[in-house]
Amino acid sequence: MNAPATNGARNVVVTGAGGFIGSHLVVDQLRRGYSVVALDLDLGKIEQFNETGRVKCIEADVADPVVQRQAAEDADVVFHLAAAHLGANIPEAEYRRVNVEAARTLAETCLQAGVRRLVHCSSVGVFGRLVKTPANEASECRPELPYEKTKLEGERVLLDAHGSSGLPVTILRPVWVYGPGCPRTEKLFRSIRKGRFVMGGKGTTLRHCIYIRDMIEALNLAAESERAVGQVVIVGDAGAVEIRQLVAEISSLTHGRRPPSVPLPVLYGAGLVAEKLFGALGREAPLSRRSLRFFTGNTSFEIDRAREVLGYTPRFTLSNGLRETNDLLERGEFWRLPLPDPAGS
Repeated sequence: MNAPATNGARNVVVTGAGGFIGSHLVVDQLRRGYSVVALDLDLGKIEQFNETGRVKCIEADVADPVVQRQAAEDADVVFHLAAAHLGANIPEAEYRRVNVEAARTLAETCLQAGVRRLVHCSSVGVFGRLVKTPANEASECRPELPYEKTKLEGERVLLDAHGSSGLPVTILRPVWVYGPGCPRTEKLFRSIRKGRFVMGGKGTTLRHCIYIRDMIEALNLAAESERAVGQVVIVGDAGAVEIRQLVAEISSLTHGRRPPSVPLPVLYGAGLVAEKLFGALGREAPLSRRSLRFFTGNTSFEIDRAREVLGYTPRFTLSNGLRETNDLLERGEFWRLPLPDPAGS
């Protein structure tokens, strides 16, 4: 197995490097002085980093075993963030191909390459609808959507590989990750600022969040902690808040008006109609039964295991994370990823 790399010598693979979390992680790894192999279908967000000479971009299908072997050659750490996510008209077979079978072949690839740590980014979505809050890693998983079901199955594939072959894997289950560069974050801020946001019901549903900078720190800790090997770990900020508090804080920052409240059955009916209309066009509906789970599905978790096995402590409160996000929006820097120092820092 490869020896642990020192700062400036670690070779890192980031799958899903063109996405929100992945692109931030690439920047972070470059700042730490590491060399990065970035793998995704679209790497437009990070193509500028080719100038550093420490990024190798591979625009390809993460489920291709040949591509996986090419990416993992000489790798010390692999961060597996790529996934078939929530979108319009994605067949269940595609979720399984990307979220399960790609994880299976990646486990084999990492073993053959002698990777010293595989950090797999899963989701608290694997729990489905929570019966009791706050939940923890021992809570029952009852996934409902194809995305949730296949993410859980992908976890089990990797844990089985750890048990049978000693694959050094750590699985993170993040709560809702928000911050600059996230389309969902930008959409939420914009709709509240422009007075287009509608509160579904009373807004008392709990929402647990984690700011992108804390998420990146959790990923780094997962790559280093020996106690985290073979573990599933939930990461979030200090605790959940009611959605109406989340919306009120964004309203205050953006000077948006207080959003109107609409009964959930009304929104549910509108979502059903929108799904059919937009589905016929092959597009994702702006309102759907799935998106309405934002107002109906509690997400509240304990992060005790993250504190214990990762040494993780969230640095950002929700208020601080939202404030920094809004500042970047106002300065026109929300979508900008800064170019790291070529020498590392």
